[in-house]
Amino acid sequence: MKHAQSCTRAPRWRVSAHPLLLAAAAAAALLLTLTAHAATGVTISGTPPASVKAGSTYSFTPSASTTHTGRALAFAIVGKPTWATFNSKTGTLAGRPSAANVGRYANVEIAVNDGLSSAVLNAFAITVLASSSNPGSPTPPPGPGNPSTPLTISGTPPATVGASSAYTFTPVTHDTHTGRTLAFAIVGKPSWATFNSKTGTLAGTPSAANVGRYPDVEIVVNDGLSSAVLPAFAITVQASSGASSTVKLSGTPATSVVAGRAYAFQPTATDSAGKALAFSVANKPAWATFSISTGLLSGTPSSSQSGSYANITVTASDGSASGSLAPFTITVTAPQSSSGSATLSWINPTLNTNGTALTDLAGIHIYYGTSPSSLNNMVDVTGTGETSYTISNLPAGTWYFAATAYTSGGVESGLSQVNSKTIS
Repeated sequence: MKHAQSCTRAPRWRVSAHPLLLAAAAAAALLLTLTAHAATGVTISGTPPASVKAGSTYSFTPSASTTHTGRALAFAIVGKPTWATFNSKTGTLAGRPSAANVGRYANVEIAVNDGLSSAVLNAFAITVLASSSNPGSPTPPPGPGNPSTPLTISGTPPATVGASSAYTFTPVTHDTHTGRTLAFAIVGKPSWATFNSKTGTLAGTPSAANVGRYPDVEIVVNDGLSSAVLPAFAITVQASSGASSTVKLSGTPATSVVAGRAYAFQPTATDSAGKALAFSVANKPAWATFSISTGLLSGTPSSSQSGSYANITVTASDGSASGSLAPFTITVTAPQSSSGSATLSWINPTLNTNGTALTDLAGIHIYYGTSPSSLNNMVDVTGTGETSYTISNLPAGTWYFAATAYTSGGVESGLSQVNSKTIS
C-alpha cells in the first residue's frame, strides 16, 4: 500500500447500536486526522548507566517514539531498585542510593506502549558502589584472602529454634574507619522475626504455624565507605517435642467447569503441632494436575473430556496424623456456542490532511481482532456509497475495530481510534 505525506482525513466512524453491541462503544463518535500509515510502531532505546556511587544521583531516561501519530506513550518497569523512583509518563528511572543500598540490582526492564503496539528495552543491571570505590571496583568482601578489609562482620547464627521459643542473633562487627556509623540490612528475613537496622539483631518467637526451614538469610553491614556480608544461613523452626497433632482440611471445591475454561481448587490445611504437611489426591481427573506441597488441584479440560469425575478425595498428612476432605465430583460441561455481530458506521472524509479536496476516495478498510495491538483481520469496503458494514459470526469475547480510508492511487491513511465491542 502506498503512503504519502498528505493523504485523506479519517472517516468519522463508530460501532453502532446492534444486538449484543456495547452501548458505550456505540456512543463514541470519532473525528480523526489521518497520516501516512507506517508499520514500525513503537521503538525504545538508550544505554542506562551501569553503576552509581552511594550518595550520588542516578538518572536514566530512554528514547522512545511511535509512528502512530497522536498516540500518547506510557512507560512501565520491572525490577525497579527499591531506592529509585520511576516516571510512567517519561520513562525516567532516578534515585539517590544510600550506603545501605550497596549491591547489584539486576534484570531491570523498561517497556513502552502507545495502546496499539509496545517495545521493551533490553534488561540491564545497576551496581551501587560504596562511596570510596572506583567504578568497576566495588569493595571486596571480608575474608582470609582480604585481611586488610576495613569492615568485617562475623558470628554463628543458631540453626534451629523450637516453636514458641525465642530466637535471637546479633552479629559481631569490626570497623577500622573510626567514628563511622554502622547500618545493617537483611535479605530473606523470616516472617516471624524482626530486624534491628542499627544493631543487626535478628529476633523473634515463631509459632507452631511457622514450623519449617527458612534458607538464604543474609545480614549486611556498611559504614558509608565499605560494606561486608555475613555468609548466608538458614533457620529451621522445629515443632515442640512430644506434641501430638491433628490435621484439618477445609474448603469448598467447585463442582462444575465448562470445557476450555480453567478449573482450580486450593484447600486450606492446618496442623495443630505446626508440622509440615504433604498432600495427596485420589481419583484425580486426567485433565488436572495436583501439587503435593500445596494441595492445589487445577487444569483445563477439553471438549472431549466432558463428563463427571466422581469420588475425588484430597488428603493432607504430617507423617503421623492426616485429614481429608469429603469426596466430591467435578462435572465438565460442553461449552455453549455463541456468536454475535458488530455493525460499524462512518462518515466518508471529503478533505486531504493538507486541506485540499479529496476527489479520488476509493473505499474503507476495516481492521479488527481480539487485541487492540493485533488487528489481524481486514474487510475492504470499496466505493463511496457505503457508510456502514456488519461483521457477523464473531465468537464470544471482546473485539476491537479501527478503520482507514484509501484513494484510487493507493494512498492509505493511518488507523482511526480503536473501538471495542464484547460478544457474550
